[in-house]
Parts: sequence; C-alpha cells; structure tokens
Amino acid sequence: MSRSTIILAVLVAILLTGPMFIVVPMSFSTAPSLEFPPPGFWLGYYRRFFSDPNWTGPLFNSFAIGFGTMVLAMLFGAPASFALMRHRFRFRSAFRMLVLSPLIVPHIVMALGYYSYFGSLGLVQSMTGVILAHTCLTIPVVVLTLTSALANFDRRVENAAAGLGARPLTTFRLVTFPILRPAFLVAALFAFIHSFDETVIAIFISGRDRATLPRQMFNSFQMEADPAISAASSLLLAAVLVVIGARWAARLVKPQPARARA
Repeated sequence: MSRSTIILAVLVAILLTGPMFIVVPMSFSTAPSLEFPPPGFWLGYYRRFFSDPNWTGPLFNSFAIGFGTMVLAMLFGAPASFALMRHRFRFRSAFRMLVLSPLIVPHIVMALGYYSYFGSLGLVQSMTGVILAHTCLTIPVVVLTLTSALANFDRRVENAAAGLGARPLTTFRLVTFPILRPAFLVAALFAFIHSFDETVIAIFISGRDRATLPRQMFNSFQMEADPAISAASSLLLAAVLVVIGARWAARLVKPQPARARA
C-alpha cells in the first residue's frame, strides 16, 4: 500500500471519527452550555437525561416507533423483495422504482405530503402516524438488503426440498429462512436504526406529546442548546458500538468447525 493511500485513509478516518472526540468529552463537561474543551468532568448531564421526562419520554417513543416500524417494514418489505427477485410480471421495473422512490425523494417533500394526508385522517401528532410514515421510508432499506441476499441465493436447495414433497411454506420455514436469517436480521436492524434516526418526518408529524429523541435533540438545540444533547448523542453512539461489538464478539466465540482428518 502506497504512502499516499495510507495518508488518505487516515484523513478519512479522522474526518469520520472527529465528531466523536468532541461530543463525548462534552457530555461529561461541567460547563453550563456546550463548551469544548470541557473545563471539568462530571456525570450530571447523564443523570439529567435519565431523570428528565423531556428526555426519557422521547427516548421511549423512539424505541416504540422504531420497533413498530421494523415490524411493518419487514412484513411489507420481505414479500416485495421476493416478488421482485422471484417473479416476472408486467410493470416490474415501475414497481421497483415505486418501492425505492422514498430513497430518491427529499424527506422534506415527503414530510409535507404526509402532514397534509395524515392530517385529513387524524393521524398527525400520533404514534401511529409516525410509524406509518417511517415504514414508508424504511421499506426501501429492507428491500435493498433482502434482494441483495436473494440474488446470491442458491434455489437448488428449495427445489430439492420441493422434490422431497415439502410445501412452499414448509420449504420457506425449514430451508429458505434459516439460510437467509442473517439477511433478515440485518434488514430488521437497519429498519430500526433508520426509523430511530429519522428527524424530518418526526418534526412534521410526531407533535410534542409523541416527540422522538432526534426531534427532541433538534428542538433543544434550537431553543437552548441543552448540554444534555451531548449525553444523548454519546448514548446513541455507545448503542451503535455495542451492537457492532456484540456482532464481533459473537464471531470470536463462535466455535469453529473441526477439520476433517486425513
């Protein structure tokens, strides 16, 4: 590897990880506002975050909305993925573009549309409305993940199961799903994270009583720049690192198959 490539990689790594070295120390700061470098260190902002209903309420809402979005996105996205990969039908390309359109259309445009349409249905400022809107935004993430897995799936194992007399649902339950389980888990995780992190739609639809954590962080920063924002950001970062670390640790402790002896 050339020296210029290493330098470029280091610069990219600094650019990507730089905010962490600012936000995390500020979350332990004793300053009454966002200040870097911190004049001192304490855990007061973390205590405030977990004791203030203005923060714990949106945190609970984000988890509930994220879980509901994950379930609905998987229920709708998985069949759409199999339809796109396993069947040839009229307007298939148009259907694919329609499913993936939320990735192309700006969120602010979709937020205005959802606000107008959901307002007529009485779903604005409700958790149901946020879940439905987030589901529409998240289905493309599920479809892209599962279609990539299905593209490399060997259908001969399904044909073998069918040849032995297994029905389609039995084949899916005992053959297809176990093989594609990692892809399903990744799609569900991405759906949850995509919903948990979404801000624009939540600002328009969630309302004050159903505010999500990203919306509360945005509102708090806009009004008073509460240092508890840095604690919330650090906790979100820690959650991501825990998920990545758990996956890495699971690979380390996974027993390796014994090699066949000659």
